[in-house]
Amino acid sequence: MLSDEQEKILSHNGEVLIFQLSKAKCATEKTTRLHVNRMAYDSGTKLFVQKSSGLFSMHGGSLNIEIVCCSCTADFRTGINLPCILMRKKKNNSVFKYFLLLLHSSNKFEQCLNFKLDYELKDDIRLLNGPTVLWRHAKKLFYVSTKTCTVLSASVQFSSIEWADEIENEGIVVLGTRTAGLPEEKDEQTLSKSDGAIWGSEFVVYAIENQKTLTGTCFLPHAYSSVISCVHVCRTAISRSQFRTSVVAITHKKQLIWFQDGLPKDICQLPYEEPCSIQVATTSRNDVMYVVSFASRNVCAVQKDSFQVASRWQEVKSVLIDDFIGTGTEQILLLFKDESNTDSLSTFIITDFGEISYASNINCKEDFPPTEELQENGFLTIQALEARLQAGCTSVRDLQQHLRLKEKVLFESCCALIDLVQEREHILPTAEEEGLVSLWDDTENLLHPLDKRMTLTSEVPEHLIEKLWQRVVDDSLVIGVKITESPNLSLNDVSLSLVMDHDFTSGSPVIECQSKIVKLNKTFSALSISSCQMEPQPKRIKLDFHNKNDLKKEYPETSKIPSDGAKTFVAVTRLSPLLAFRDICCMILLHAKRKKYQDGNLQESKQLTLLCGKFSLCLEDISSGKYSVNLLRNNSQCTGTMEDIFAILAVSLKFSFQIASSDCTLTPVNMWLLSQMECMPIKECPENMFCHKLGSLHGTVFNWNPKTPFEGTLTFFCRNQTVLFQCLHSLLEVLPPTCKVKPLWLESKDVLTDQFAVALEKEMVTLQSSFSSAVSEVENNLTLSCEAGKKMSRVTVSSLSDKKEAVRQFREELQNEQKQSALGMNRTVSGALYRQITLKIAEAQLCSDTIAWRLNIS
Repeated sequence: MLSDEQEKILSHNGEVLIFQLSKAKCATEKTTRLHVNRMAYDSGTKLFVQKSSGLFSMHGGSLNIEIVCCSCTADFRTGINLPCILMRKKKNNSVFKYFLLLLHSSNKFEQCLNFKLDYELKDDIRLLNGPTVLWRHAKKLFYVSTKTCTVLSASVQFSSIEWADEIENEGIVVLGTRTAGLPEEKDEQTLSKSDGAIWGSEFVVYAIENQKTLTGTCFLPHAYSSVISCVHVCRTAISRSQFRTSVVAITHKKQLIWFQDGLPKDICQLPYEEPCSIQVATTSRNDVMYVVSFASRNVCAVQKDSFQVASRWQEVKSVLIDDFIGTGTEQILLLFKDESNTDSLSTFIITDFGEISYASNINCKEDFPPTEELQENGFLTIQALEARLQAGCTSVRDLQQHLRLKEKVLFESCCALIDLVQEREHILPTAEEEGLVSLWDDTENLLHPLDKRMTLTSEVPEHLIEKLWQRVVDDSLVIGVKITESPNLSLNDVSLSLVMDHDFTSGSPVIECQSKIVKLNKTFSALSISSCQMEPQPKRIKLDFHNKNDLKKEYPETSKIPSDGAKTFVAVTRLSPLLAFRDICCMILLHAKRKKYQDGNLQESKQLTLLCGKFSLCLEDISSGKYSVNLLRNNSQCTGTMEDIFAILAVSLKFSFQIASSDCTLTPVNMWLLSQMECMPIKECPENMFCHKLGSLHGTVFNWNPKTPFEGTLTFFCRNQTVLFQCLHSLLEVLPPTCKVKPLWLESKDVLTDQFAVALEKEMVTLQSSFSSAVSEVENNLTLSCEAGKKMSRVTVSSLSDKKEAVRQFREELQNEQKQSALGMNRTVSGALYRQITLKIAEAQLCSDTIAWRLNIS
């Protein structure tokens, strides 16, 4: 039996896959078999061992079958990356048949795509997600995927394909070059005639799914189109409708160039001729390494930070990047050519240019062997210097804090001395000014009358109130106050009150309303409601007065937002009771605790009641839609004012659900939001999507936060629970049956307050019962000891006849009573009872502390 083999090597999930195509001629037919061996690195033997294997047989007489290429791509059905192999069959009539194989974790091959061509694929073949096969032929771009199953062509011509991959919101994007054409008269500024005359070519970027041409200069300048041989796009993002990119490219002149947003930033001269490919590895020290392969089987690695060659090797058969050791970071696997051994994994090096470095049967020479040793010494030196720098910074902070404390003590001493000389009473600073936390409830502030704690409006800066607005959402009236704080002035415990003018009511002028805080960050969060319950932070015994800014980061307050500019407070009340007055006028009062700082030190803390302004409301304005929420569609986004978004979130109920799947990704969630729910991202906060579907679901806001491709959190902001049930019913219909949907309960302050009261009562009962049981045990033991001693004394005395013996016995009885009395004054309990009491008290206190923390952050 004669055979010849064709071999391809691929890495997947830390394993090395070796594909071998063997063609064995039998007596009657030729059978072609595709073998796959899964090899995993064994840390014990320091070698690659076979983990499993698979086989795929192909029959067809005299067919000529070969492997074109292989790669790891995502299957659109599950979203999981799988090894993909493109095979080619050549028929007698010069027709080529191509078929695509997927390798599953069970080592079973699946033929997912096949197509026929009247020419052979040679130029710029790419395997992309889908899986999708993309190639270039006769300056045209062709592609076929498992979704289309038909070969399609792009309308843009390509002289070469330099890079192709998937970009968010654009799908599969192809970067290549084409012959520069003369521009039209209406677009003379976009491409000058000198581009085609000097360079003769230009870069072109084409989005396959959207079928549109993107701006190529955001990736690379057109001047480099004739000298670039290989491109790798490291990062892409869209900001203000423009691409923000980070690209590394290799030129024919042995140069590695880094481009930022289409502009060259750094350059590295490569050591060998004819560079042909580039790969990127992120090592254990979070260093990024660019691994460049050359046609002469040489390889070099360039460090991103220094942008210099860190190491280089010769006679390299293949370069793979994956987590082969299982440390959670990537390593570089170099397979060397060994004529004496047919095993592909017999001679190799695994390295991450740090602590990880394994080699097997290495006989080849490196260009400069001392590099690794010098680099390792450099890393160790950097680590030591970083540790010394951190220790030095800590010492400097401690000294600064100590100096500030000394200065404060001297200042207070001088003030006390001056007051003493001038026969004045010296007023000590308050606990808040000293940064102290009371261990007991402070009740002395409650004794002050309300009017003394009020701060006049004239003392507040005029620019504090930036804007006052109102919106009507269903049966709710939302009043918003936007304030601006300065670094030296902050507000705590903020709430709003609505007070009607006396002309409109004869009863209580105060309107019942609910105050809320609405904040929009980069990771959008709405209202001060926690989406899940977490363990509280450890308690602080003493707060550092001079490091309050650091403490605020560590202990965020729900009723106070860091002083970083403007923030919005809203009050929500029912609208229908107010409409009974037809025309009303209300005052808006802001209640807060004002704190003034100077040079980072607290100078003043007072209660503040501020008149923010007045607003009027009439039925005609409501009927005309003057205060209605207007979120309009604008292309693929939903636009509106920030006040409209705040109003919707203030009146909505918030529900969060954790969605997890074990065997497929959660891509159906995005499809469900865009198609079935007709959602569009809000322009002002694109993480949230507004539902434009007609009916009761209109106006619902969704926030989809995928933590991993298999797990995420979906948050609903809806009017009522009926809308929530409708959304969940529609969502469960599109999710796979194996998905698990778990609610993350959001507890209200009323519920948490009741739970806190019950927990405190339980803690008091536990303390009382525990101490009562301890006292009872001690008293019982003491009583039994006394009775036993008296009984023994009586028996002994009755049996004595001699007086001297009787005196001695009475003396012993007196000493025994003295010991019992001392024992009664020094009562102790058993160790078992003490452990039982301590455990009960700790459990009760832990329960009440947890509820108190949840109440604090709610």
